Amino acid sequence: MATLALTALLVRDYDEARRFFEGALGFECVEDRELSPDKRWVVVRPKGSPAGGLLLARAADARQRAQVGDQAGGRVFLFPHTDDFPRDHAAFQAKGVVFEEAPRREPYGFVAVFRDLYGNRWDLIGPDPAADP
Repeated sequence: MATLALTALLVRDYDEARRFFEGALGFECVEDRELSPDKRWVVVRPKGSPAGGLLLARAADARQRAQVGDQAGGRVFLFPHTDDFPRDHAAFQAKGVVFEEAPRREPYGFVAVFRDLYGNRWDLIGPDPAADP
């Protein structure tokens, strides 16, 4: 297997989810296609990312709706990496992204947990500029 192309993320509403990912996280929508009157194929990913992304999958029934915001059972679900942690942490906060904690230093760099608009937990991860290369 060469790559993992997409990760499906259950959402309540396609347009609501697009507004959050594009507005608050700075993602770009690379595809938004109607498949049927009530289903779309919507893919977002961080700007400049050459591949992969999130397939925004609107919950279609009660079972799926119950999982919106809890796809990982309360654990951190997704792990975006940045080349400039202070810049992106500040930008996310300025756009209303809610962090659960202050940034902390770990052996692999800086990290801070935030929640998306539905409550899924994410780790924003970036390098520690003071660390030895």
